[in-house]
Amino acid sequence: MVSKQIKNIIEAALAEDIGTGDITTQATVSPKKQGRAQAIAKDGFVIAGLEVFEETFRLLDKSIKVKKLIADGYRAKKGDVIAEVAGSLSNILQAERVALNLFQRMCGIASLTAKYVEAVRKTKSIILDTRKTVPGLRVLDKMAVRIGGGQNHRTGLYDGVLIKDNHIEAAGGITAAVTAQRKRLPHTLKIEVETKNMREVKEALTCGVDIIMLDNMTIDAMKKAADFVAGRALLEASGNVSLHRVYKIASTGVDLISVGELTHSVRAADISLKIQG
Repeated sequence: MVSKQIKNIIEAALAEDIGTGDITTQATVSPKKQGRAQAIAKDGFVIAGLEVFEETFRLLDKSIKVKKLIADGYRAKKGDVIAEVAGSLSNILQAERVALNLFQRMCGIASLTAKYVEAVRKTKSIILDTRKTVPGLRVLDKMAVRIGGGQNHRTGLYDGVLIKDNHIEAAGGITAAVTAQRKRLPHTLKIEVETKNMREVKEALTCGVDIIMLDNMTIDAMKKAADFVAGRALLEASGNVSLHRVYKIASTGVDLISVGELTHSVRAADISLKIQG
């Protein structure tokens, strides 16, 4: 079941693309002509967002049928037919670009996430996303991360406490920031504090925070922090995370690794939609 939030995203995208009407399709394809098309993988990747792909066609034309041939979370190979779309060719063509744009991005995010998850599989570390998402698409981006095997960090500023360097500077230090936060903290939320060196790690731990972010620290510094904290708080590594480096980061003993790359600059999967003659 596609949520109202996701439907709103799709409807806005369709309105942006179609505008006052598809002048090419209106001139070349009869609205009465029926047919089918296939979504074909042009590379190997993890499938994510098939319901979004289907809903895009159905929001434009409820009579269009989408047959999904590979489920979310599974890997498609080059040449695989992922789904078949049947109905009004005019409406299929009008929804095509939006359906593919959203679907390809989600597949790309899930595929990259799966690579990170596999890279740290033999460690205890969990791969997290960040808020570095395309404005308006966060719910889809984070859904794709979950399909790829990662977990979500906070959804937005409203559902998680993360006291970052600028909060610390503005508040007058870690202790001052944490003290102020606790005065307004709902009992359901934990406190996370960003740190950049061992002095700040020690101060955050003394404040009794739940999660300590190790921001842009070296591998050696993260190992020292993990040894010092020794399980008294969760440790999250953040900044300068890459596939090349992520196993070394995980091997320091951190619990969580947040990766902005999963969503802020991901390469979309290569998928084409071909009308079948």
